[in-house]
Amino acid sequence: MSANPSNLNPPNLRPDLAKAAVPDERRAGQPTIGMVSLGCPKALVDSERILTRLRAEGYAISPDYTGADAVIVNTCGFLDSAKAESLEAIGEALAENGKVIVTGCLGAEPEFITGAHPSVLAVTGPQQYEQVLDAVHGAVPPSPDPFIDLLPASGVKLTPRHYSYLKISEGCNHACKFCIIPDMRGKLVSRPAHAVVREAEKLVAAGVKELLVISQDTSAYGLDRKYAEERGHRAHITDLARDLGSLGAWVRLHYVYPYPHVRDLIPLMADGLILPYLDIPFQHAHRDVLKRMARPAASAKTLDEIAAWRDVCPDITLRSTFIVGYPGETEAEFQYLLDWLDEAQLDRVGCFQYENVKGARANLLPDHVPDEVKQERFERFMEKAQAISEAKLAAKVGSRIEVIVDSVDEEGATCRTKADAPEIDGNLFIDEGFEQLSPGDIVSVTVDEAGEYDLWGTL
Repeated sequence: MSANPSNLNPPNLRPDLAKAAVPDERRAGQPTIGMVSLGCPKALVDSERILTRLRAEGYAISPDYTGADAVIVNTCGFLDSAKAESLEAIGEALAENGKVIVTGCLGAEPEFITGAHPSVLAVTGPQQYEQVLDAVHGAVPPSPDPFIDLLPASGVKLTPRHYSYLKISEGCNHACKFCIIPDMRGKLVSRPAHAVVREAEKLVAAGVKELLVISQDTSAYGLDRKYAEERGHRAHITDLARDLGSLGAWVRLHYVYPYPHVRDLIPLMADGLILPYLDIPFQHAHRDVLKRMARPAASAKTLDEIAAWRDVCPDITLRSTFIVGYPGETEAEFQYLLDWLDEAQLDRVGCFQYENVKGARANLLPDHVPDEVKQERFERFMEKAQAISEAKLAAKVGSRIEVIVDSVDEEGATCRTKADAPEIDGNLFIDEGFEQLSPGDIVSVTVDEAGEYDLWGTL
C-alpha cells in the first residue's frame, strides 16, 4: 500500500464543497442523493461507481445538502486524523441534511461511527456497493422513468472531464506494519484486463485525455489471476500498460512497487506509449527501518534500479512518499534517508510524520519518536526535497514541453506537464495568450520561469 493518508479530495471534486461539481439536473418528484467523497483517488472511483448505479436507477445527484433527500458519506479510515475528519464530515451532513448513509474504509468499524453518530441510517464497508444501494433504497425509494433517466456511457464522474482515474485492482497482499489497508480492503483482487481496457476505451471515447491508473499495488496487478489472458488481453501490468498506451490518451501509473519487472515498463515510457512517470512508495531508505516496517529492504539496489531506469528513459519523473519518525528511527537512520535522497534525486516527493493507526502492528513497536522530533525531521526532509525539486525545475527553463490544460480563468491557464499528476504535483501557468485554451487541450509551451514546485511558460 501507499502511505497516502486521507488527503481530502480537492474542493472542486467534492459536491459538499463545490456547488457546481455535480450538475443539478432533476425532474419533478425525482428522488435525489448527495455525496461527500473523502480520501484517496481509489475512494473517489468508488464514489463515482455508486453515483453511476444510482443514476441508472433513476436518482438525481444533488450538488448540495439541502437539495438531497439523503446524503452518502464515503469515508477514509487510514489514519486517526482521517477518522476524525470523516466523523466531522458525517456530523456536518447530519446537521445540514439529517439522512446520512456512511460507507468506505471507516465503515469497516461501524461501532466507531455509530458511537459518535448514532442517528446515521446505515454503515457499510469499502466496496460494498450493493449494501450502499440497499440503504439508499430504504431511505429514499427509487422512482425511475425509463424515458427520461438516461445514463451517459461514461457514467458519473467527479473529476474534470479531461482526466479520469482508472482503478485496476482492489486490496493488497503486503503486510506493512504501519498499515491496515489489507484488513479494510482485503487481499489483492485484480479486474480482468479486458474489462479495464473496455472502461478505458469508453472514457477516451467520451473525451478523457489522461488516464490515471490506480490501485493499492499496481505492480502486482494480475498476480491473483495468474496473469491470465482473456478476450485478447493479459492481466499483467506491462501488457495492460501497452494496451492502454495504444488508446491515444496520456497514461499515468500510480502506486507502483519497485519489483524487478517494473524495468519492463521503462521502454514503454521511452517509446512514448505511457507517460515517463512512476509513483513509487519507497517509505524509507534505511534497511533497519524498512525491516521494522516489514517492507523490502534493498535501498542500495533501488538506487541501481533508478539509475538503470534513467539510462533507458532519461526524461522519467520519479515521485515517492516517505514516513519520518517511524518507531525506533534513530538520528543516524534519518540522516541515511537524507543522504539517500541526495543520491536518488527524486523529482516529486511527499512526506508524512508517522502516526499510530488503530489495529496496526507498528503501534506495538518500542521507542516511539517524540512529536517534536518527528516535526523537526519532517522539516529537514522537506527542505532537502524542496531544494532538489527547485534545481530540477530550474533546469527546465528554456525547454519546450507538452502540457495539458486543467483550467482557464481571466488571469491565465493552469496546466500540468507530463511530470505532474493532478492535485499532488506542481503546475505550469500560462498568463499570456491563453484566451483560446480550454480544459483538456494538450499544447506545446516554452518554459520561462521556475519556482520550488511550479513552472511558468508561454505558447
